[in-house]
Parts: sequence; structure tokens; C-alpha cells
Amino acid sequence: MIWLADAVLVMHALIALFIVGGLAAIWVGSGLGWEWVHHRLFRIAHLIAIGLVSTLSLMDIACPVTVLEDWLRNGSAGTQGFIQRWVSRLLYYELPAWAFTLSYVVFALMVLLTWRGVPPRQRT
Repeated sequence: MIWLADAVLVMHALIALFIVGGLAAIWVGSGLGWEWVHHRLFRIAHLIAIGLVSTLSLMDIACPVTVLEDWLRNGSAGTQGFIQRWVSRLLYYELPAWAFTLSYVVFALMVLLTWRGVPPRQRT
């Protein structure tokens, strides 16, 4: 099941990349005239993703993707695989829980403010 846990970890990294990279793409793409950054479906998916992350954190609920990965690993001890080691270093840091909650909420507010500055558009 380790390969499945690694797949979940990679999926988790891609979700994080979508959230963080999505906001950067919206800002950059708006300046460069990229029409896709205004697509309503993309923007709604992006807002829901960071909204879910920040809401779970505010409610002190563990991320279900992290819980799934831990369950798949079944608490296995020993050396980490290549994917797990490097993707884990990108996703997990040793900070107090309130620091993560604050960063998620601030990021969600930035996404909401971006809706005003770079509004999504209806398809034409």
C-alpha cells in the first residue's frame, strides 16, 4: 500500500500547487492577458479549494488527504521512499497549528480580494 500512499501524497502536492500556483497564475495571467484566468469554473474551484483548507483548519479538523495518506501507510516506520521524502518536505513544516491556520485564512482572504481585482467572467 506504500505506492498508493505515495500517490495520495503526490495528489496532495498537486492540490497545494493548484491553490498556491493558481493565485499566482491569476495575478500574472491578468497582467499578460491570459483569458483562462478569468474562467468562472477555474476561479470557483480555486476558491472552494482554499476555502475548504482554511475552514478545516479553523475547525481544527485534520486534512482528509493527510489522514488518508497516514492510514494507507498504516504507521509504517523505517526509511521513507523517494517521493514521500521530497514531497513531504514541500508540504509539511514544524510550526504551531495556529501559524498554519492564520496562513490559510490570510491566503483565502487574498483569493477573495483577487475576485474584486481580477474578476471572473461569464463565458461569452
